[in-house]
Amino acid sequence: MTQTQSATLYQNIEANISRVLFGKQKTVRLMLCCLLAGGHILLEDVPGTGKTSMVRALAASLDAQDKRVQFTPDLLPSDITGINFYRQQTGEFVLRKGPIFTNLFLADEINRATPRTQAALLECMEEGQATIDGETMPLPEVFMVLATMNPIEFQGTFPLPEAQIDRFMMKLHPGYPDEADERLIVQKICAPAGSQALTPVASPADIIAARKEIAGVQVSDAIRDYIVRIVRATRESDKIKLGVSPRGTVALTRACRALAAMQGRDFVIPDDVNELAVPVLAHRIISQSQSSIHLSGSNEAIMEYLLSKIPAPLS
Repeated sequence: MTQTQSATLYQNIEANISRVLFGKQKTVRLMLCCLLAGGHILLEDVPGTGKTSMVRALAASLDAQDKRVQFTPDLLPSDITGINFYRQQTGEFVLRKGPIFTNLFLADEINRATPRTQAALLECMEEGQATIDGETMPLPEVFMVLATMNPIEFQGTFPLPEAQIDRFMMKLHPGYPDEADERLIVQKICAPAGSQALTPVASPADIIAARKEIAGVQVSDAIRDYIVRIVRATRESDKIKLGVSPRGTVALTRACRALAAMQGRDFVIPDDVNELAVPVLAHRIISQSQSSIHLSGSNEAIMEYLLSKIPAPLS
């Protein structure tokens, strides 16, 4: 698989999703970047902005397994990972794997589940495995958690702890469509039923091949220093109580390599870092003005400010 084929893979998936989603090109681009980089995504925005639809469109574009779980306060960890149940007919315990054993796992409204259930995803997201009654089993090689969250409702929700948020490579805010795209949305729902069905244009094998290619993308010393300076600025700023961890440094580097490959390059440029720094790092910081509730928008503004103060390398 060559660099141009990697870019073609991205273009095919993006074009397929664009058949049913309008005005979401930037969000879709970052979702695909995260998928190729082997990360997980947290989608946060007000209801009705297409968060779940984007995840479903991505799943429909891949010839892969996908599962969706509506997170609720009564959801148990075993409802996610699985359970050993007793079968009376044979007198034996039988393993019933949970929905986490899939390629794309949609955790819809993740903050409606209790912290106990949220914690069931920690091992899965970080280690790519799940432990059920002491037995550890690997998840599929292509595995991605896509979680949605509503930022305006607090009753009946449980804020994600910092350790959970830090495991998401990116936090994205789809936002409202512009006027022209909203007209297209109205036009689509008035079209005959079934005309917008998507067919797969890629497979898990294509994603694995792309990831092997991404591993060969070069990151120069100047780019590495630029990434480190950005991360360290979050730890030294008087606006920030808790800065980005080394996990964030690694995540930004991996995402930059994936974005470079998506554009047909075998090297990272400063523009890659500038485009990804906010979605990859902003959710990992806690500002001095924040309480235990993560305020949407404030962290992004701080990251934009820090980026403006750090000179980018010339190449």
